Amino acid sequence: MSEIIRCEHLRYVYNAGLPDETAALEDVSFSIQEGDFVGIIGSTGSGKSTLISHFNGLNRPTSGKIYVDGRDMWAEGEDLRSFRFLVGLVFQYPEYQLFEETCAQDIAYGPRNMGLSEEEIQRRVKEAAEFTGLSEDLLQRSPFELSGGQKRRVAIAGVMAMEPRILVLDEPAAGLDPEGRDTILAQIKAYHKKTGVTVVLVSHSMEDIAKYADKVLVMHKAGVAMYDTVENIFARAPELLELGLSVPQVTQIFLRLKEMGLDIKTDVYTMPYAVKTVLKAYNARHPEKPLPIPAQKGGEDHAS
Repeated sequence: MSEIIRCEHLRYVYNAGLPDETAALEDVSFSIQEGDFVGIIGSTGSGKSTLISHFNGLNRPTSGKIYVDGRDMWAEGEDLRSFRFLVGLVFQYPEYQLFEETCAQDIAYGPRNMGLSEEEIQRRVKEAAEFTGLSEDLLQRSPFELSGGQKRRVAIAGVMAMEPRILVLDEPAAGLDPEGRDTILAQIKAYHKKTGVTVVLVSHSMEDIAKYADKVLVMHKAGVAMYDTVENIFARAPELLELGLSVPQVTQIFLRLKEMGLDIKTDVYTMPYAVKTVLKAYNARHPEKPLPIPAQKGGEDHAS
């Protein structure tokens, strides 16, 4: 896989030169490979939202560089508008940006601004609606008649319809009930699997990151504290707790079992892998009467 985003010593300062000058990002360096699904976590004020607003040029680095698809975004002569078609950014509570008469027109707004043909626009609207589970009759309704979860899906479909190579979502499930949250995140994961686009998901929920992401970037005090695969990050659960972050409840249970003296792995963050880990530990202690371990396909040890 090729590199799609690279940050080099990124620094961003709010109110530079004023008494309340604050560094929101400090010496941030990392890269994302094309096709990755990266979760970004961190406590409030850690720099998550400031970081992702650099990906399509909404913020300009105070110092350092950001490369998207191998191009220095802020190099002289670069077309910033082209990066905004390449990187689709879904803000927190994106439904507040809906304004057209119908949902279909709202979804078509971005593609129409790209200068596409009407036929291509309608194809993209139809596909984006399918990805987000929006029915044909709903597309003809006003977005202001919809539930909060439906509005959220219309807003996300509007960004998907632009067919960005990188889809960045800032707390896309914020404020939704558990069913609405699971629906939207599952649709985003299905979109990632089907299209192969790079997805960057900012979330405060460690359970969501554990369930949907492949890699995790942990932000802390304006810098990168950890960046690794989901498995390797959750193997460092005690460090996450020291940073003031929560870990999935199932991980907390295994940490407690370890504290109680049980010789068991603690890089557990989904229920299927928890079951498998417990059965393996049991069979190691009772080889005379082992219990069957559920068969799982390759790479699905941590699937939920």
